[in-house]
Amino acid sequence: MLRPKLPDNPTTAAMNVQRGYAPAPSPARPVAPHVALGFGAVAAVVVVGVVLTALLLAVAVTAASVAVCAVVLRSLLSHSRSR
Repeated sequence: MLRPKLPDNPTTAAMNVQRGYAPAPSPARPVAPHVALGFGAVAAVVVVGVVLTALLLAVAVTAASVAVCAVVLRSLLSHSRSR
């Protein structure tokens, strides 16, 4: 009553699974898209890192040039006041 009903003629795949053999990989399942996805993710991270580094460098160069301009203007203005 509670016993499972087994097929009369099991297929070879079912027999291999019952004996402990792993089924062979099917050729319809390629591995290349997974590898390409990994390369795409790495490329995206590298591109984002380069862009953020370039933006940080641009901000640093702008801040340094503004500081140099401020020092030069301060020097010119203080020199004209002392005369």
